[in-house]
Amino acid sequence: MARMPKDPKAFTEFVAGLIRKIQPKFDVDVGGERELIVNGRRLDLENLYRMVSHEPARGREIVDHYLDQLFSGEAMQLMAMSLDFARTRIMPRIQPDTIFEHLNREQVAHVPYVNGTAIVFVTDLPNMTISITTEQVVRWGLAVEELDEIARGNLNNYAQDLDVQFIESKEGGRAAILGNHDGYDAARLLLTDLHDRLKEHLGGEFYVATPARDMFVALSVDPQPFVNRLHTRVEQDYKRLPYPITSDFFLVTRDGVAGTRAEVEIEPY
Repeated sequence: MARMPKDPKAFTEFVAGLIRKIQPKFDVDVGGERELIVNGRRLDLENLYRMVSHEPARGREIVDHYLDQLFSGEAMQLMAMSLDFARTRIMPRIQPDTIFEHLNREQVAHVPYVNGTAIVFVTDLPNMTISITTEQVVRWGLAVEELDEIARGNLNNYAQDLDVQFIESKEGGRAAILGNHDGYDAARLLLTDLHDRLKEHLGGEFYVATPARDMFVALSVDPQPFVNRLHTRVEQDYKRLPYPITSDFFLVTRDGVAGTRAEVEIEPY
C-alpha cells in the first residue's frame, strides 16, 4: 500500500482530496498545515498525522479507517448531539482572528478575546474534536456567554494534575512551562484559578505566552533582558509550530487577563 506524504501540508492536501472523493457534495478547504475546513467546520488532523507518522507503512489504512469513522452514520448524528450529551465534553480553544479568513465569523461560536484572538469551542470526542457552530448554540438554547462558562468549567476539571516545570533563568527571571500535549495547553490561559496557581512562583502579575496550541509558558514580568530573550523565542515558535496563535504576551493579574499588544511595548533583544 502506498505511503502517505510526510510533509504536513502535502498530507493535509491528500486527505482533503480523499474527502472530496468520499463526499463530493461537501465543501472542503485547507485551513492550515494540519487543518481542514469541511462544510464550515474545522477538522483537526494533528492526531491523524501523528498516527500515520508512527506507522507510515499503514498510513493509507489508518487514514481510510479514520475517514470511515468520521463520515459514518453515528459520527454524523454526533454533529446534531443534544446539550445533555455534549455538556461535559465542551472545551475552549484560543485561536487567532485570522481563522475568520477561512471561516464565516457569524457561523462560528466564539467570544472575542485580547491580542487579536478569539475563544472558540469544540466538542471533545474520543477520536475527534468537532467545532461548535452558532446554529448549534441556538438549538441548545444557550447564549455564547453560557457556552463560555460551561467550557471553562470543563477546562478546570480536565487533567487537573498539570505537568508544570518551573525554571529560574541566569538573568534572575522565572518561568513556568506547561506541556500536557493534549490539545489544550494554550487554552490553560483560561483557567479560572491560573493566577492563584502561579502567583507564588512568578509574582502578583506575570506574562503568559501561547505561540501555538500546544505551547504555554508563563514568566515573570522582569528583569527585562529575560523577558526580551523569551519573547524572541516565542516569536520563533509562533512562526515554526503548527496551530499558531500569537507571538504577543498576555498579562495575567489578580483581576484577570489583559492583552499586551497595545499596552506593553517589548523591545527586541
